[in-house]
Amino acid sequence: MGEEIRFTEKELWEKYLVVTQELLKFINEEDIDTFLTLVDQRQQLMEMLQKTPTHEFADSPEGKDLREKIKPMDMQIMYKARSWLNKSKRNNTTVRGYDSFGLASSSMFNREY
Repeated sequence: MGEEIRFTEKELWEKYLVVTQELLKFINEEDIDTFLTLVDQRQQLMEMLQKTPTHEFADSPEGKDLREKIKPMDMQIMYKARSWLNKSKRNNTTVRGYDSFGLASSSMFNREY
């Protein structure tokens, strides 16, 4: 069996901050595939943080400062993700509406007049 890589709680929080910064960057660029990959990575980091035996770093002044840096980024990410999702839903509705008229696959454009 492979060896499990161990990180300190501080290292995990620092990685969590970096991934959060990257999430914000990629959602701003609307690179949704990379964004979703980063969401998975951040979820794995959170699971690792939850398994740490103590939460000394998170409760320390340095840990609290780091978490305070993450909060506004999380809010921006959530807002932008909702906005993107709503825009995506509207675009899907528009495309489905267009296709429901039979225009997208219609032979109407193939007719000779």
